[in-house]
Amino acid sequence: MFGLGTPELIVILGIAFLVFGGKKLPEIGSGLGKAISSFKNGLTEVDKSGKDFVDEIPGVKEIAAVKQQVQQVKDFGNVLK
Repeated sequence: MFGLGTPELIVILGIAFLVFGGKKLPEIGSGLGKAISSFKNGLTEVDKSGKDFVDEIPGVKEIAAVKQQVQQVKDFGNVLK
């Protein structure tokens, strides 16, 4: 994780504790966790909307079906060998 070992992380957490205090650190951690969760949710929404957009393009579903049929024929050919 970025070349940081346990001693370095302990020093960073100690400095953060001194700067922010014991009462503020849980609030900061909670806010950071919510921000990361929101970012991940945003990424999945973008991924879903991108897939939906691609599915709306004419011919994409047909190409996927042909690709699947070709793969089945290849697999069947490998069984016969």
